[in-house]
Amino acid sequence: MKSPAHRTRDIERQAGYLRPEHCAPPPLRYGSDTMWFIHDGCGIVCGVITWFLVFYAEFVVVFVVLLPAKSVIYSLFNGLIFNALGVLALASHAKAMCTDPGAVPKGNATKEFIESLQLKPGQVVYKCPKCCSIKPDRAHHCSVCKRCIKKMDHHCPWVNNCVGESNQKYFVLFTMYISLISFHALILVAFHFVFCFEEDWTKCSNFSPPATVILLILLCFEALLFLIFTAVMFGTQVHSICSDETGIEQLKKEERRWAKRSKWMNLKVVFGHPFSIAWLSPFATPDHGKANLYQYIV
Repeated sequence: MKSPAHRTRDIERQAGYLRPEHCAPPPLRYGSDTMWFIHDGCGIVCGVITWFLVFYAEFVVVFVVLLPAKSVIYSLFNGLIFNALGVLALASHAKAMCTDPGAVPKGNATKEFIESLQLKPGQVVYKCPKCCSIKPDRAHHCSVCKRCIKKMDHHCPWVNNCVGESNQKYFVLFTMYISLISFHALILVAFHFVFCFEEDWTKCSNFSPPATVILLILLCFEALLFLIFTAVMFGTQVHSICSDETGIEQLKKEERRWAKRSKWMNLKVVFGHPFSIAWLSPFATPDHGKANLYQYIV
């Protein structure tokens, strides 16, 4: 009797059986430095809105709140902190948006590639009929990115990208810095209202009193809204990392088939080995060290 050959299985059954010979060879990549960018109208608009709101907060804080303040030390200290948080937030956003989240090579479900995996008899590989890719364990197909993403957590329109294995650090930093800058803006606005009530309104701003009030109220509303949203998202992401369970896996209640690690090890897998100040920097690429690779075989 012949030994059983390895099997191939479509992860999305409604698409029908996918034969390896129907897959074209994967497209050539022109180096690892090629910028990743998703051409999605909704995501691009959300990304532009995000940058606009941060610049609006910068404008109001600098020109309405800090410049009219009596204390130069107060203005310089808070201006330095606020602008530093703003730069880190925008840098994190740009890195989360323009970093490959862990896309599986498109069209790699070819007969040659499957044979190169050296599968044992009876082993199963999952294939995505939408992008013609062999799917590693814990990978999911994103309908917006039109790719299978390794360890995909969710697709976020605010960063116009998926949050996955390779850019989750930047997304977490983005939510953290936005929540910090929002909290700082609320404190500054509160102090400035007190200052304006104690002093003449014409002396507490370079703008007219009605314009000053409108600008401060809009900033207060924006800061409160994004503080709540990003703080909740930050907490959700940290919990997801510590439990080593993505948002999709929690939503689908998928059976855990991967090795369990400590919370500290899970954090190092995302932010890098070993622990350092680089964890807080969006400019530092995390070194995953000896992190386990997600296998193609199930």
